[in-house]
Amino acid sequence: MGDAFIRHIELLGYEKRFFPSQHYVYMFLVKWNDLSEKLVYRRFTEIYEFHKALKEMFPIESGDINIENRIIPHLPAPKWFDGQRSTQNRQGTLAEYCYMLVNLPHKISRCLHVVNFFKVRPDDMNPVTDSQIKKPEVFLLPTDAKKNATDITGPIVLQTYRAIADYEKSSTSEMALEAGDMVDVVEKSESGWWFCQLKNKRGWVPAAYLEPMDGPDESEEQDPNYAGEQYVVQKSYTAMEDDELSLKEGDTIEVIHKLLDGWWVIRKDETTGYYPSMYLQKAGEANTSVKSKLRNWRAPPRRSTIRNAKSIHKQSRKQISQETYRRNSKKYIQSQRNLKKNFQNKANVIIEKNDREENKAQPAVPPRPSKDLILNRCTESTRRKIL
Repeated sequence: MGDAFIRHIELLGYEKRFFPSQHYVYMFLVKWNDLSEKLVYRRFTEIYEFHKALKEMFPIESGDINIENRIIPHLPAPKWFDGQRSTQNRQGTLAEYCYMLVNLPHKISRCLHVVNFFKVRPDDMNPVTDSQIKKPEVFLLPTDAKKNATDITGPIVLQTYRAIADYEKSSTSEMALEAGDMVDVVEKSESGWWFCQLKNKRGWVPAAYLEPMDGPDESEEQDPNYAGEQYVVQKSYTAMEDDELSLKEGDTIEVIHKLLDGWWVIRKDETTGYYPSMYLQKAGEANTSVKSKLRNWRAPPRRSTIRNAKSIHKQSRKQISQETYRRNSKKYIQSQRNLKKNFQNKANVIIEKNDREENKAQPAVPPRPSKDLILNRCTESTRRKIL
């Protein structure tokens, strides 16, 4: 029998899981050439990483060389926070994507990258759970919707953003902008570089130069996390502004706020400041060709350095001052120290208490009386026995 390949991929719905933390996974029924049908579960972030790797493998078909040759379907980047609403709304896009993927030329649709991604994994058969946490909640697509992918999708809609200032490109992979240009965002990268299209032009644009049409975009950003996530510096950078940090390759830091423009607020010991996210890698995470390629790029411009920026919104983005980051970071560090100190003090009290209980004075053993004392105090019968 020949190599395995996929005949059809059907999106069944999604699951809301609560272990190890709350997250969502999509359920796919994968139909293979041997007529077997397997159920697999995938997070959207996994699907998006798979999609990016597929584009790298087939640059012509992904339109990297000439946009007119693109046949690999678009897939919008994941949001910073994927809630239930975005998970539900994305089902139509995913159903259409899978339908188009399987119908691509065989060199793409039957390549090992596609086949291996949709193969059954051990955790598809036995998902990791905790008996103390409630069971996953299942949300199935309506039966009518599954008959035809086009009934639930229509075209994939890309987000439209507006340029707030002129931008001059500095490489062939970038795209120049004029203030007021309306671009469609194809891919959002944590690095702060977003891949956009404007009419027949496509290229990378700094996220700092873009704003959504419906209002400030800080709603897409995570809140500060003063507990911090540990990252390792993969490329040295010398601070250009007072609120940035200079670090060397190999330094370990903590990320406390991930911002859309690719400049993250980090903590090194008790010092906080901005650092390019593209030069950081999460501790313990494997390196990838995409990340290695990004580190050869220059860091994107920061929002605060853009001159003559003009927004169409009356309400401006909420910005946190560096002093607020420092103050809250110090508060968190101090609270952790106090917790540790209190824990240590309690442990010392218990140890001291145990030591005191063990070292309490025991009743002294009385000395043996002398022979003369016995003779003076004993009875006549005892005296006769001694003598």
